[in-house]
Amino acid sequence: MKIAILSRNPNLYSTKRLLEAIEQKGHKGIIIDHLKCDIVIDESGPSIYYQGQKLKNIDAIIPRIGASVTFYGTAVVRQFEMMKVFSAVSSLAITRSRDKLRSLQILSRSGIGMPKTAFTNFSKEENDTLELVGNAPVVIKLLEGTQGLGVVLAESKKAAKSVIEAFEGLKARVILQEYIEESGGADIRAFIVNGEVVGAMKRQGKEGEFRSNLHRGGSANIIKLKRAEKTAALKAAEAMGLKIAGVDMLQSKRGPLILEVNSSPGLEGIEKATGIDIAGKIIEYIETNSLKKRKKVDA
Repeated sequence: MKIAILSRNPNLYSTKRLLEAIEQKGHKGIIIDHLKCDIVIDESGPSIYYQGQKLKNIDAIIPRIGASVTFYGTAVVRQFEMMKVFSAVSSLAITRSRDKLRSLQILSRSGIGMPKTAFTNFSKEENDTLELVGNAPVVIKLLEGTQGLGVVLAESKKAAKSVIEAFEGLKARVILQEYIEESGGADIRAFIVNGEVVGAMKRQGKEGEFRSNLHRGGSANIIKLKRAEKTAALKAAEAMGLKIAGVDMLQSKRGPLILEVNSSPGLEGIEKATGIDIAGKIIEYIETNSLKKRKKVDA
């Protein structure tokens, strides 16, 4: 098989590990910068040109699309899909996952536990929005934020209103989310491949930090999920239509609460925390499902 990794940086840990796993399984791997792809649409059918050459004979792709280039990146993934190339993560699922508000709406419709969240067309005259999520302290999140950026913990109602007004002044869209105090600045990431939890880690924020992101200096350790946590993670990934996902959740008094379902989860933290060959499991998933798709097309 010829498998293309859509990545802008060949030196990233996840990109290098995926390429290594592809080659270890006896396949040919290539790295394609999706921002340098040209999409051609005409009566002869969809095609993609890369560095002046028409891409041919690619059996599968692994999208590693950054949040800042979601629109163009998913357009490239969609073009591959139109060309009958198997994608480890669908373009539609990526688009859903990148819209935080839409993601939460989908999860809510599926009856999945999550911190109570509110989104409003804020105005200074409205004083009851905070009460919808249980009053202060409250977590305020930018809808476009990633890796813990654009996430603020407001300790009081006054502080919350100041932060919201500041974001509003910048024309930035925010959501208000219930603060789960008992989580203690920690969360769980469950890594899912093809309907199975293949690894899980507990991430702990550094002292004085309520965000647990490893990019913010947090630490990670392997964890065995409780049945309810495993069920919640699998249900969340399924609701989002993601076959490969990193599901982030909080441990609370009322059970696991889903924070986010990531469509391009990094491999470094989970592989180092668990010692599991996650990249290899992703290639095994592609082997099985790409073959199924080819047989279906041939039939």
